[in-house]
Amino acid sequence: VTQAVMCELRKTIEDSEILKEDDNHWPAPDRVGRQELEVVCGKEHISFTTSKIGSLSDVQASKDPYPLPASPGDPEGLRVFYYLVQDLKCFVFSLIGLHFRIKPV
Repeated sequence: VTQAVMCELRKTIEDSEILKEDDNHWPAPDRVGRQELEVVCGKEHISFTTSKIGSLSDVQASKDPYPLPASPGDPEGLRVFYYLVQDLKCFVFSLIGLHFRIKPV
């Protein structure tokens, strides 16, 4: 891919602020499945793992599997993860669509 595509990908990741999130209070992977995302952006390297998220209602219904008095879970961080994954899917599918649509001269 071109440098412009990589810059846009980096911008999408940085704008999402996913690098500020932590998956410690997200639902753990279960028998339904798991979602993983690994991000390397500059000198930062972070990896996220959570259970399969089917829809935004799954995010809103998420609760901390190990509740602590000061830790009600992290639905906001999980929401950031969910929207970033949706944005990345759209980005990749757009690139694939463009690849097959544009005819080289």
